[in-house]
Amino acid sequence: QVQLVESGGGLVQPGGSLRLSCAASGSIFRFNAMAWYRQAPGKGRELVASITRGGRTNYADSVKVRFTISRDNAKNTVYLQVNSPKPEDTAVYVCNARDESYGMDYWGKGTLVIVSS
Repeated sequence: QVQLVESGGGLVQPGGSLRLSCAASGSIFRFNAMAWYRQAPGKGRELVASITRGGRTNYADSVKVRFTISRDNAKNTVYLQVNSPKPEDTAVYVCNARDESYGMDYWGKGTLVIVSS
């Protein structure tokens, strides 16, 4: 069974920075892609950033330039570097892993990011 555990959330000031981590229970190379989603209070879940097995990345327009997704296959971990956060980035950030071989999506429980001065 795949487990994804997020960490690194917390309170950050606008213009600051933090790094979120998503640690998988096994090799992440098996997944076609991994991604970060977020859900703000009263809103639906939205895709923030994704990275394929080959390293191709994709970002929501609202976070381009400010956020960077990366992966460390040796550590079975995916990261989201959050720079210059804005109050509207406040949300629970959730890690996702997709295994197209089995048509499966795996989800973590999320980590809360609050952007406030």
